[in-house]
Amino acid sequence: MGLCYVGFHPIYKEVIGSNRHLMQGMTELKEYFNGRRFEFEVKLDVKGTVFQQSVWKILSTIPYGQTYSYGWIANKLNNPKAVRAVGAANGKNPISFIVPCHRIIGANGTLTGYAGGISAKAWLLEHEREHHH
Repeated sequence: MGLCYVGFHPIYKEVIGSNRHLMQGMTELKEYFNGRRFEFEVKLDVKGTVFQQSVWKILSTIPYGQTYSYGWIANKLNNPKAVRAVGAANGKNPISFIVPCHRIIGANGTLTGYAGGISAKAWLLEHEREHHH
């Protein structure tokens, strides 16, 4: 058991009782937004296809304050032609911030789609640049 969703959109499900993973996730997210957390330790319980899981696993290795392209992930998967599929999997990431899909940019360095909007993505990347040590 672990966190299964962190994002910008309400999911309309009631949280029943106290859950240690939820509480830990909330604490770690507060620390992240206060510039005091650079890696997450909360246990995740993410559902997705095998391909999505592989993309999200690679996303989780991208260090705080750094950005990479969809092509970089496709190459890490030994499938350089899978750039669009990587983009689609990135867009389906249910654990925003913790699985840092905001750290993926276009091959030419431009900010590309983000569930919370491009302005939120720009803010997150700037936040990480400001607090990167």
